[in-house]
Amino acid sequence: MPLTDNSPTLGTLYVIAAPSGAGKTSLVAALVESTPDIDVSVSHTTRPMRPGEQDGIHYHFTDVPTFEQMIEAGRFLEHARVFDNYYGTAIASIEQELDAGRDVILEIDWQGAAQVRRQVPGSVGIFILPPSREALEERLRGRGQDPDEVIARRMRDAVNDMSHYAEFDYLVFNDDFEIALADLQNIVLAHRLRFEAQSRRHAESLKQLLAEQ
Repeated sequence: MPLTDNSPTLGTLYVIAAPSGAGKTSLVAALVESTPDIDVSVSHTTRPMRPGEQDGIHYHFTDVPTFEQMIEAGRFLEHARVFDNYYGTAIASIEQELDAGRDVILEIDWQGAAQVRRQVPGSVGIFILPPSREALEERLRGRGQDPDEVIARRMRDAVNDMSHYAEFDYLVFNDDFEIALADLQNIVLAHRLRFEAQSRRHAESLKQLLAEQ
């Protein structure tokens, strides 16, 4: 079923964004581990692979010409250029997951989230925030990967990212990891219990319950 034609799917598409250093990746990993029938979409990117990353697991790593060919072919639900690199979400794999009744998470920036929300009105937007700027800078420095000028640039970019919080359906503050994880779990559970989702998921049961004897 085409993802962008507004037809209902059995699964829900969750669009989760956050400034760098807010803890999004760790929270999403814990959510997937603790919640059945939910997966993270593996995005395409042109950035170099980092130590410990695996192609097809963390990202589909590709080169710029290949990525731009995919753009021209209309194979991306969304794509953006971030920190001089392309990132994008392919349509086909998401459609298959949703039609099979599994929920799908997109971990993307606010630009990509805006594209997805326009194309898939039934998607659910979640924005994860740090408790304070001081906590965010401490987390960025704690990675020990970047020099001061890079940290300063990421802080400026983070402030810009956070200014788009009102474009999402839910806000999750990652002050305490377990509380933030519980918030995400509750959001997913609440959407699974909505009338539209339950009536599609249990269509046969409803039909049998209401059948004339």
